[in-house]
Amino acid sequence: QVQLVESGGGLVQAGGSLRLSCAASGRTFSIYAMDWFRQAPGKERESVADILWSGGSTYYSDSVKGRFTVSRDNSKNTVYLQMNSLKPEDTAVYYCAASTAGQGKYAYWGQGTQVTVSS
Repeated sequence: QVQLVESGGGLVQAGGSLRLSCAASGRTFSIYAMDWFRQAPGKERESVADILWSGGSTYYSDSVKGRFTVSRDNSKNTVYLQMNSLKPEDTAVYYCAASTAGQGKYAYWGQGTQVTVSS
């Protein structure tokens, strides 16, 4: 089992920045990738960013590329999502998800953290 806890959400004005954290515990040695998703009211869940746990290779959706940066600190079992130049359309609940050997892709999810960007 892997447990994920997100933090760092909040209310920010357009153009501002936030940094989300996702702390993993439990069988963290089995994690091979971590993803950030978001879901806005009335919309489908959207993949935002991805990072390989070992090599650091990253992926970003077109909607956040150039504004968001995903990183990891393996010593803390924590993944971060630095969000800059925030827009009102970034408003959503943000979730992290862990993909693990044995359980598969997106096997574990955090509880989510609300990000609200005011115009």
